[in-house]
Amino acid sequence: MKRTELKRKTPLKAKASGIKPRTPRQKTCDNPACGKKFTPVPGAIGQKVCCWQCGLAIADQPENQKKARVAIEQRERREIQVRREKLKTYGEHMADAEKAVRDWRRTYELSIGSGCMSCDKDQHQVQAELGWIIGGAWDAGHYLSKGARPELRLEENNIWLQCKGCNGGSAKYARKGESVRNGFRLGLIERIGLEAVEALEADHRPRKYTIEELKQITAHYRVLLRELKRGRA
Repeated sequence: MKRTELKRKTPLKAKASGIKPRTPRQKTCDNPACGKKFTPVPGAIGQKVCCWQCGLAIADQPENQKKARVAIEQRERREIQVRREKLKTYGEHMADAEKAVRDWRRTYELSIGSGCMSCDKDQHQVQAELGWIIGGAWDAGHYLSKGARPELRLEENNIWLQCKGCNGGSAKYARKGESVRNGFRLGLIERIGLEAVEALEADHRPRKYTIEELKQITAHYRVLLRELKRGRA
């Protein structure tokens, strides 16, 4: 059956809201030789001249040249950043994700007053002994090393606050390394309990991340870090 075309005798009208459309505010052209009043083009942010001829006329002014140089430099930096992002390898994306997780874990643990998980020194003691170190006295260290257990390198429960003295170079000296690991485990048991520590040690599930997933992890923990710092400010 053929449908009959619907025709209206009177066109539909929009309901009157009672709000009059806003009249764009006029501006004075920045070109001293012009000085005319003009209405900025809709959507044009920061329009200062009435036409392109006046724009060319004031382009040689020192303040405008400085703004132009800054704009060009910012654009070039953005373009370089985009090119670098496209050339990144899988390993570089993994390193970005790990750094984001560790930065957040270190900042969070410091914000709640935690001390070193391995030697149990509080923040005041560590700062007094190691505050002179460039880069700070604190690290976010892995309980189970990422070399031996790479599947846990991005797991929050495997990353805890350590002073530089415990985390830095402990693998080079067998006795120190053993002492640091034992202290780390005891501190972790006290913090999250033996059952949780044993569950972490028994976790061998493979983690196979895509590049897109690593980007999302990096972005997520950077947001958490910014929010944490904003909350502390």
